[in-house]
Amino acid sequence: MERVRDLSELPKAHLHLHFTGSMRPTTLLELADKYGVRLPESLTDALTSGEPPRLRATDERGWFRFQRLYDAARSCLREPDDIRRLVREAAEEDLQDGSGWLEIQVDPTSYAPRLGGLIPALEIILDAVDAAMRDTGLGIRVLVAANRMKHPLDARTLARLAVRYADRGVIGFGLSNDERRGMARDFDRAFAIAREGGLLSAPHGGELTGPASVRDCLDDLEADRIGHGVRAAEDPRLLQRLADRQVTCEVCPASNVALGVYDKPQDVPLRTLFDAGVPLALGADDPLLFGSRLAAQYEIARRHHGFSDAELAELARQSVRGSVAPEDVKAKLMSGIDDWLNTPVA
Repeated sequence: MERVRDLSELPKAHLHLHFTGSMRPTTLLELADKYGVRLPESLTDALTSGEPPRLRATDERGWFRFQRLYDAARSCLREPDDIRRLVREAAEEDLQDGSGWLEIQVDPTSYAPRLGGLIPALEIILDAVDAAMRDTGLGIRVLVAANRMKHPLDARTLARLAVRYADRGVIGFGLSNDERRGMARDFDRAFAIAREGGLLSAPHGGELTGPASVRDCLDDLEADRIGHGVRAAEDPRLLQRLADRQVTCEVCPASNVALGVYDKPQDVPLRTLFDAGVPLALGADDPLLFGSRLAAQYEIARRHHGFSDAELAELARQSVRGSVAPEDVKAKLMSGIDDWLNTPVA
């Protein structure tokens, strides 16, 4: 059998991980039992079998089902201890996969009703991040995300809140949920507030809809990074624009297949994006529902797209460059990537 370098030992940054979706399946089952939450049968079966639930979100009914499962998992996060546990375990999982820097995405309005309000919810999350960093040594920052399904005024409230906590670990502002709802331009003022406050602009785009969604994120929201962005591969001029501006696309191969954006791992246009010079940061998105974490995304690049170890190392470098990690952290990760690549295969 051919010997290859261990991808879990390749240093990397993780830039696309959702808060609830980072949970361990065993943790969700324990919390559901603790609070007497009846999870959907399909989710329970998936969690106990180790096989991700069957999802296809390319139509509205499928997206609604995905969101129902996600909401059921979120409903099990009810106390500060639950939040601390989730963040600590997410950090532990990332470290096992070679991550040296994590930027985790959260919409605090989803947790506010059970945690005493919007401001207490975000403070609890940021305190949990501080504790996890102390406990694990992993650098972690938070990206606050608005919901496309809610009113743009809600997004402005979140943007102001995110800016208020920029000195406590909030580094960016995002926009998630079904991109077929809520035009990017409706949220331009919220993103302007975030940018004026020094935050990174990182909306989702180009996942469930085509290249136009990516262009809207660039034109209307002045995106520094794009969550997903894979559908840009359908437009060569857009690819060139992303490459010229060095806008990092946070590509999540396992998620793309699980949600039906592409039928098979080899259909995800990783090679098209990479060869066009678009910076990529592979991410796990929601491993709770998609069944694979960070290193597995690099394995998809190796197994299904023929990425060499040198190319995998470059993917890791691109993830580090696309992060907001301090320069000393970036330098340490870059050095580790070189060491990984220069170590002979045993």
